[in-house]
Amino acid sequence: MRAPAPSHCLNLIATAFVACSIAQSAGAAETTWKLNAWEPPFDYSRQPATIDYQPVVKAAKPWRICASYPHLKDSYWVSVNYGMVEQARSAGVKLTVVEAGGYPNLERQIEQIRTCSATADALIVGTVSYEGLTPTIKDIARRIPVIAAVNDIDDAGISAKSGVSWEEMGQSIGAYLARLHPAGTMPVSVAWFPGPKGAGWVKFVEAGFQRALKQSSAEIAAVKWGDTGVEIQLLLIEEMLEAQPDIDYIVGSAPTADAAVSILRAQGRANHVQVLADYFTHGTFREINRGKVVAAPTDSPPLQGRIAIDQAIRAIEGTLHYRHVGPPVEVIDRNNIQALDLERSLAPAWFKPTFDVQ
Repeated sequence: MRAPAPSHCLNLIATAFVACSIAQSAGAAETTWKLNAWEPPFDYSRQPATIDYQPVVKAAKPWRICASYPHLKDSYWVSVNYGMVEQARSAGVKLTVVEAGGYPNLERQIEQIRTCSATADALIVGTVSYEGLTPTIKDIARRIPVIAAVNDIDDAGISAKSGVSWEEMGQSIGAYLARLHPAGTMPVSVAWFPGPKGAGWVKFVEAGFQRALKQSSAEIAAVKWGDTGVEIQLLLIEEMLEAQPDIDYIVGSAPTADAAVSILRAQGRANHVQVLADYFTHGTFREINRGKVVAAPTDSPPLQGRIAIDQAIRAIEGTLHYRHVGPPVEVIDRNNIQALDLERSLAPAWFKPTFDVQ
């Protein structure tokens, strides 16, 4: 079990999430988002332009939108869910959400989107696989627009994409580590937990992280692949620590970071092994504040959810102009966490996963 945080940390977290909730209530009325836009779309190798994006205030009709997630096992996808729910309510559209239960469940996600999209005007997909859904999506795209959200995916059949470059996410945390340990300094050993093989974001975050690490003295001593559920990450970290007891850093997904903090505390090694995450959740927010996680990049999951709903509405109504947009990536550590725009990065504490908006 996780030990209670010190009272001053709990007060800080509570205050921050109250502020977050207030800001997000006002956020529904926000009329302009500062975003990155890629042209041509779906090509992250090009430098994006910065745009002022104006979402639809009200949809022409209460369109029916189906959204499919890989899972709702961590607060990252709960934050995406929050953004979609709030934007659907604000714009006056209906939303049905399904979740596959984890990255190994490709066939379940295929079945879910076939069923859900049969009565929808648009489909939003956060995919469990980069190419595994392509035939199904191409078939669905003959009837309705398909929007890719968050996880990268093969472009075939996609009308638009709400996302960021996961290579940039991996590169940003790798570059942060390189700044701590530049090339030529004393070597440090890293245990790297990329995530589940085959997922639409993992190979990109892996490429970005590995490229950035070439500018550092860090050496990868262990690599552990696996689904992003905390239970699986706990097992992988325990295996790694048994085989590599002298590791200096654990780097991986937000659930990896959560699991690492728990295990390192239990083993009395919290002062000997440092932790970084390659994306940002409520857990990393809390642990960065407590000094237990060094840093993590935020890609603004609630805002990505809002964007995907707006793109779906525009695709249905024929007003889609920017086919590929996403928030800028920002690395958060103890030096800048107090200035973080919580409205864009985290669902408020009161929000629970919501599967239906009427």
